[in-house]
Amino acid sequence: MMENGVEQITEELPEFDEPKKRGRLQEIISFLVYAAVIFGCTFLIIVFVAQRTSVSGTSMNDTLQDGDQLILEKVTYRFHEPERFDIVVFRYTHAKNVFYIKRVIGLPGETVQIIGSDIYIDGERLEENYGLEPIRDAKLAADPITLGEDEYFVLGDNRNDSSDSRDPSVANVKREQIIGRAWLRIWPLNKIGFISHR
Repeated sequence: MMENGVEQITEELPEFDEPKKRGRLQEIISFLVYAAVIFGCTFLIIVFVAQRTSVSGTSMNDTLQDGDQLILEKVTYRFHEPERFDIVVFRYTHAKNVFYIKRVIGLPGETVQIIGSDIYIDGERLEENYGLEPIRDAKLAADPITLGEDEYFVLGDNRNDSSDSRDPSVANVKREQIIGRAWLRIWPLNKIGFISHR
């Protein structure tokens, strides 16, 4: 193009893409860092604080029902040991990735025996109201069971339909098997609430 006898060149320069590339790279790195932090926090919460679990079966009726969704908390037992009547989740020793949920009845060092439908701790009848119905079969607990210093005696609240410490396949539960305490029911919606252990 000629203007006043002077040729002017109007050529569009190619867009300089380097800043855009750097910006995109920073966005990707930021996203990856964010995702890693979220994943790490979730992992730490699941391992050390709380996790969701589902009740399968009827062994804890009427307190818990088949299909109930619970939040299991893991912090309490980092500060003190399980207490009588706590509802705990523990690893089943004879199968990988199988967990049971039961109520703590006998504590370390105690002697537990079931006579008729009554539970005795160190020879004294235990006052409790968690059983769905009176116990019909004492099984192993027909004879006195003395718990070790790291052992707990657990029962399902549905005493006549529960594999628990009366059963040789479960027997006494060691402290290292217990992973946490049932804390909050989140499903079904009409039963949402904290789980009473007393």
